[in-house]
Amino acid sequence: MPRIYATPEQLTAWTGQPAPPDADRLLARASEDIDDALLTARYATNDTGMPTDPAIVGALADATCAQVEHQQATGDDGTGAAGQWDAVSIGPVSLSGRKSGPQAAGDVDLAPRAHRALKRAGLLPGVIW
Repeated sequence: MPRIYATPEQLTAWTGQPAPPDADRLLARASEDIDDALLTARYATNDTGMPTDPAIVGALADATCAQVEHQQATGDDGTGAAGQWDAVSIGPVSLSGRKSGPQAAGDVDLAPRAHRALKRAGLLPGVIW
């Protein structure tokens, strides 16, 4: 079962806007992004893998909401397909100017505010010595 770090209510509080109808799906995908960004982070969890420290719980919720907010602002639906090109035509196919994003396949395109929330909580950089 996937870990989901924020609720639609938290997303509403974060953005100041009503949560979109597909908020649960967006939050689940954003939570996966946060998990990918924290592959080497160390923090206490319960038996289901959820953090137990209230500060970490809050940071993960903030980062998840920031990730959804960023995706909505950039037109991404959580799939990572949006924002790859600055101009696209369908016929006869024309793609132009690749936008910045993850540098390697599989890298997380983490929202700046999500990155800052995780860094403030001491979760990034997650280096194992």
